[in-house]
Parts: sequence; C-alpha cells; structure tokens
Amino acid sequence: MTDSGSAEQPHRPAFGEYATPEEQSRRAGRPLPPPVVHTPPTVLPVAQPAAPVEAAAERPAHPVDRVASIALLAYGLWNVITSIATFLNPSSLMATMMQAVGISATFSNYPQARVWGMVAGIVLIAGWIATAWWSVLRLRRGKLTWWLPVAGGVVFVALSSICMMIPFFTDPAVISFLNGQLQK
Repeated sequence: MTDSGSAEQPHRPAFGEYATPEEQSRRAGRPLPPPVVHTPPTVLPVAQPAAPVEAAAERPAHPVDRVASIALLAYGLWNVITSIATFLNPSSLMATMMQAVGISATFSNYPQARVWGMVAGIVLIAGWIATAWWSVLRLRRGKLTWWLPVAGGVVFVALSSICMMIPFFTDPAVISFLNGQLQK
C-alpha cells in the first residue's frame, strides 16, 4: 500500500524551492534585498579607430618613393657641402658672376660678400636639416615624400642665391655698369 499511496501523491516542493527571493528573506527574518530592476541593454556606439597615426605608421612607404627621397636628400647634402665651400670664399664666384653679366671690372666688395656667404651657408644648412627632418617624418608615416627634397632644394637654393646677390649688386663696379646700361 505504501507503494500505491506514494505514487499517487504529487511531489511537494522543499522549503523555498519555488519562493521568490523576497519571500525567502521575509520567512528567514532578513531584510528585503533591493529590488532588481531589469533595464534593456544599452547599445554603445562603436568607437572608430582613434589612432590614424598608428595605422599610417604600420603602412610602409612605397619603396621607390623611399629610395628617391633618400637619393634626393643625399644629392642635396652634397650640394650644400660644395656650395658652402664656394660661399665662404666668394672671390671666384663673384668674378664668374661679373664675367657672366659682361662686366670687365673686378669685384671689390669682399668683406660684405664673406658675411653674406656665411648667411647663405647657414640658410642652406638649416634648409637641408629642415627638409631632411620633414622627409623622414613623412616617410615614417608612409606618405609620399619624393617631392619634399625637390621643393626644399628649390626654396633654400633660391634664398641662398638672394643672399649672394646682395653683395653683388652693392659692388661699385656693378653699380656703375648698371648705370651705364641704363643711360644707353
């Protein structure tokens, strides 16, 4: 009989099996837990890659651009070194310039030519350093750079040429030649 009686009785839950957490706390004499508020999950915006510099740093520069940039910087350095030697001893440079213009007199403004030759040399050195620094920076970022040594060369050679024109056009022989040309 016990077999048939136990089979007919439904399963009774144990203490607290179906009780909510609030009911369990009340019957156990504990304070009620704070209510659980179900909030829908918030969708956060997907952050875009915040470091385009890192992505650019990973991208290698084109090998032809790298070789061309380095070759142009090397040529620029050779040009700076040979030009400085000429600018620091301007006697042959000024004589050549006077012959090219057609002035038969000799250049006599050497003290001023030496000062402006040093200025022109400093301009070339500073220009090459700035161009090389900017070129290396662009190469590291993977950007095209071949044009930068060309542009730097044009700008800084023009500035140093202007520096050397100042003593040339203030020489008395050149001034008298130009006055004679204007009177014709």
